[in-house]
Amino acid sequence: MKEITNSPGYLNSLGKDIPAGLVVFFVALPLCLGISLASGAPLFSGVVTGIVGGLLVSWLSGSQLSVSGPAAGLTVIVLNGIETLGSFDAFLLAVVLAGVIQLGLGFFKAGIIGLYFPSSVIKGMLAAIGLILILKQIPHFLGADEDFFGEMQFFQPDGRTTFSEIGHAFASIELGALLIGVISLAILIGWDRPAFKRFKFFKLIPGALVAVLLAIVLNALFVSFMPELAVAQSHLVSLPIINGISDLGSELRFLSFDQLASPSLYVVAFTIAIVASLETLLSVEAVDKLDPHKRRSNTNRELKAQGIGNMVSGLVGGLPMTAVIVRSSTNVAAGGQTRVASFVHGLFLLLSVLFLAGFMNQIPLSALAAVLLVVGFKLTKPSLYKSQFKLGWEQFIPFIVTVLAILFTDLLVGISIGLAVGVLYILKANYKSPYFFHKEEHKDREEIRIRLSEHVSFLNKASIILTLDHLPPHSHVVIDGENSAYIDYDVVEAIQEFKKTAHERHIEVELRNVPEVQVMELH
Repeated sequence: MKEITNSPGYLNSLGKDIPAGLVVFFVALPLCLGISLASGAPLFSGVVTGIVGGLLVSWLSGSQLSVSGPAAGLTVIVLNGIETLGSFDAFLLAVVLAGVIQLGLGFFKAGIIGLYFPSSVIKGMLAAIGLILILKQIPHFLGADEDFFGEMQFFQPDGRTTFSEIGHAFASIELGALLIGVISLAILIGWDRPAFKRFKFFKLIPGALVAVLLAIVLNALFVSFMPELAVAQSHLVSLPIINGISDLGSELRFLSFDQLASPSLYVVAFTIAIVASLETLLSVEAVDKLDPHKRRSNTNRELKAQGIGNMVSGLVGGLPMTAVIVRSSTNVAAGGQTRVASFVHGLFLLLSVLFLAGFMNQIPLSALAAVLLVVGFKLTKPSLYKSQFKLGWEQFIPFIVTVLAILFTDLLVGISIGLAVGVLYILKANYKSPYFFHKEEHKDREEIRIRLSEHVSFLNKASIILTLDHLPPHSHVVIDGENSAYIDYDVVEAIQEFKKTAHERHIEVELRNVPEVQVMELH
């Protein structure tokens, strides 16, 4: 698939990408550490994955805005894989082989699968992730949570659920952490107010940076003057201290070939490759929906990038990686414009490991929870539910089923349930030729007329998107739905997204009898 790269120039976007990368770094650092702990892997391995995802995969990626790193959805697979293969070193070989498989999937153009996720299901996934972020961060915000930062499943390893964990947290609030969380949240909300955005300072400096620095200062004051309010060590970032090359070498783990002849190795590798690829495609499709420039990512290139990333991560002692929706949506919410933002987040991860671990270990998790609370709300705004309801039951039912299924299970199970419901509605429609394509040559430009057929279903979405993606620059395109009795919402949305960005390819678009819909943006 051709990558649509109507993106701002890298240099022109540095003013937005560097602050966005810094915000993503603050979110990614505790997530990397927490996922390592939950996976039963060495603490440093998650950070290694985040560094590889930022410094390497960001430039190889087919997406301008996705951020790669260790994923909470893979924790169970990693935990079981280490147990099955007997050691983390043997598991690293499975990560490398998984990368090889993903690289092969990219060359075999398996990325087109991403185009077949219905819009209602993708939006349901985003809304569900937003809800989960809010619910999961409340205990950290209160300073009373014992689970790892970034845990996403409904049923938790300690026997509690997402909801019972909140009840437990309210019963044992840590006042200092709560005060820091509330102040951080107030800063983040106020920072985005139009009244403040008029001033250059508020545009250049990310609110998350101010909130985190102030949180460190407040906790230091608590320690010195009000020890009863000091945040417990268990609710601060906990990064390994690296004092030199020897310390770094002792933290890194390297793969073992002892299990090379074991069939279990290849089963684990194949499982990682398939699950990581699906999570990546889901995340990239979701980020494309949030992208203010409505760029379409090259999903085949993304699979290749993830494959290379996993090969390198496994070689240097990291966990398997995916494109991660939490970090990616944080990137969009923070104003990221290009892949430079993801690279900057990886650079900050590397610097924090080498030089800033002592400083980073002073950051209260309640301040970082405040950042994710704001991102979560932006993903699951009430207006999103209202707009989906107005589109009719064909869009709303798969959307809300996806939200509830993800909320009460996990990402992949929830998506599968939502997809199954969406397919039921799709199968009610008749599959016919989606359009008639006619091209005329004129002196100064090509005129292309696309006349949609009587019934255009979601099954036609991929074909229409690929046609629009390959239209020549400097052409005049007429998309005519006069003869259409029914045009699926996903197809209409794809056409409207094309119209919105076509001018960047110098294409003039004229729509006739094609409904207007609002394309999704994250503000």
